[in-house]
Amino acid sequence: MYSLFFKHFLDFLISVIGLIALSPLILILIIILLFTNKGKPFFLQSRPGKHGKLFKIIKFKTMTDLNSNAKNEVHSLNRVTKAGAFIRKYSLDETLQLVNVLKGDMSIIGPRPLLVEYLPLYNNIQKTRHNVRPGITGWAQIKGRNTLSWNQKFEYDVWYVKNLSLSLDIKIFFLTILKVIKKDGVNTNENMTMPTWRGNSI
Repeated sequence: MYSLFFKHFLDFLISVIGLIALSPLILILIIILLFTNKGKPFFLQSRPGKHGKLFKIIKFKTMTDLNSNAKNEVHSLNRVTKAGAFIRKYSLDETLQLVNVLKGDMSIIGPRPLLVEYLPLYNNIQKTRHNVRPGITGWAQIKGRNTLSWNQKFEYDVWYVKNLSLSLDIKIFFLTILKVIKKDGVNTNENMTMPTWRGNSI
C-alpha cells in the first residue's frame, strides 16, 4: 500500500511544502546564476525514470557548457563555476528536482536517475533499480554518495528497491539532512564528479 499510493502522496505533499519554503532561496540562486551563467540558470537533461521512461531532470546549472572540441573535459573541475562549486557543496543544485517530484517523474527517496546511455549496460539485477521512481536522495547517497564505486551504488540501489518501506524512507530523509549539514560523502577535490560507468557487473 505504501509504495503504490501513500509514497506518491507524501512526495507530492513534501514537494509542494519544500518549493514554497525554499522559494526565496531558489529565486536568489536563479538571479545569481542568470549573471554567472550568461542567462542560463537551469540545467535540463533526459534521464530514465520508473520502468526506464525518459523525463527531463531539472537542476541548477553549475558548470560551463562543454566545448564541442573538448569532449574529454566532461568530468573536469575546470567547468565548475565558483557559484556552482558553492551550490554543489551544499547540494543546492538538487532543490529544483522538487519540480520533477511534483510532476510525478521522481520521488523524494529512490535510486538516483543516471544517464540515458547507461540503460543498455545494466544487467538484470541492476535493471531493478528502475522498478521504482528515481529519487532526489537515496540509500546509496547516505552510504557514501560520490565516495562509492559504481558497483557499491548499484548494490545499495537494488537493496533499497527490495526493502522499500515508510520507515526506511524516513530514515533516509533525515540522514540525508544530516549528511548535507555535515557535507559528508561529497568529494570536493579532483574526484568531485563520478567517472563514466563502463558497464561493470555487480
